[in-house]
Amino acid sequence: MHTPAPAAWLLLLLGALSGSYCLLRMRLGAPGRRRGAGGEALMGFGTATMAVPPAVLALPRTAWLIGAALFGANALQALWHTRRTRRPAHHLHHAVGATAMVHMSIAMADGHEAPAAPLLTGALLGYFVLYVLAAGARLAPIPPGPAAPADRGGGTDRTGWALGPEAFRTCRIAMGLAMCAMLLAL
Repeated sequence: MHTPAPAAWLLLLLGALSGSYCLLRMRLGAPGRRRGAGGEALMGFGTATMAVPPAVLALPRTAWLIGAALFGANALQALWHTRRTRRPAHHLHHAVGATAMVHMSIAMADGHEAPAAPLLTGALLGYFVLYVLAAGARLAPIPPGPAAPADRGGGTDRTGWALGPEAFRTCRIAMGLAMCAMLLAL
């Protein structure tokens, strides 16, 4: 990515923390949510890898193409799960995120020699900007009352340790912001 070193290190930290949180959710979360958490962990660690400044670690083209294949499989799996779930929007969001990771992995493999499909980059950037704004608005406190929606966040795991919905949503917002930053850097 073409980001200044301080921003690159912050993106690396954000990706590593988000990936670690998702691994924790995968390990401790409810069985129905483990698969999605694994895919999100893959994207978090992929973000961290893409953010490493090239002067520190320059991965070969083959590594980026393997990453693109992994993210592509992740996108297809998310699309497959949209057909038999009560939460297709979650899986569609996951598929869009994995598609963005494929796009960025291919750009990294090409070494940014040519513009990375500017229409696709713009569409993905627009999606993630809108996602972050909408998800941030959902984090705003809701006054108690009969019209308050039911919480659909991370839930509580089988050990009783709270993987709170706010932490879950904040992690997804952070990853959305990271996607925006990386797409802008293409």
